[in-house]
Amino acid sequence: MFVYSALIILFTFVYTALVFNPNDLAENMKKYGGFIPGRKPGKSTANYIEKVLVRVTLPGSLFLAIIAILPMIMMRRANLNFYFGGTSLLIVVGVALETLRQIETHLLMRHYEGFLAKGRIRGRR
Repeated sequence: MFVYSALIILFTFVYTALVFNPNDLAENMKKYGGFIPGRKPGKSTANYIEKVLVRVTLPGSLFLAIIAILPMIMMRRANLNFYFGGTSLLIVVGVALETLRQIETHLLMRHYEGFLAKGRIRGRR
């Protein structure tokens, strides 16, 4: 379980490093006129974003590791049988939440009248 949770934490940091590049984000912010208050544009902003990214990724990776090993702990301690492991539960819940979000978006778009419909005088078309 220790190796499994350590690998989850490690791969969370690796995935975050591959997907999210603080230097590119800082350059894009500088190019489009954005800034972080109290930070100079460029390298200082990139360092700040990287520091914040590590501070956010660490608790997130620990949470993922706990969720992934929790069914293993419960199976050993309480002699409970689970049909899903922690990783499978994360995937199922993520897919369910994404499906609900897409359904909600579809329902909102279906009932959207647009800007021009509100400006029309009722009775005239």
